[in-house]
Amino acid sequence: MKEITKTHLKNAFSGESMANIRYKIYSEKAKKQDFPSISLLFEAIAYAEHVHARNHLRRLPEETDSAIAHAPFGVGDTIQNLEKGIEGEEFEINEMYPSYKEVADFQSEKKAAISFKWALEAEGIHKAFFEKAKEKIESGEGYKLEKINICSTCGYTTKGKAPDQCPICGADKKQFRKFET
Repeated sequence: MKEITKTHLKNAFSGESMANIRYKIYSEKAKKQDFPSISLLFEAIAYAEHVHARNHLRRLPEETDSAIAHAPFGVGDTIQNLEKGIEGEEFEINEMYPSYKEVADFQSEKKAAISFKWALEAEGIHKAFFEKAKEKIESGEGYKLEKINICSTCGYTTKGKAPDQCPICGADKKQFRKFET
């Protein structure tokens, strides 16, 4: 594997791993602040970030090394945590994954490029969920989410029932993990 793509996979693994834990903590905070739907949203997207981290790790050679990750830090109230989620997803959508995928494509690292592509597409959906939740809470309407499904292959996220086939990776409906209140 080419060194730059390898470094990008390690850094993406680190960032997604931290997002997984951060969103689990944000889920706990939302639950304590009596936002059960936002707690569910953070819990589900934490799993999607786990899927991304796992995909990146699986494409790396088996070795021990170090990695650096750009990631928001800290825990605030639920609105602040949604803002941090939006900020992290924006970085991945606008900067990290497009450049990582471009380099992987250029270096003919097809498996890495697919991992980056899947994560990029899913992160756009995550950002939209966080923005909608923040908007609803700030407007005083409240945010209602009863069921959300995550593709265990690529991290695709959808409200309600899982599709028969994942629109990002093509995985069967059986590959979806359901989260509900």
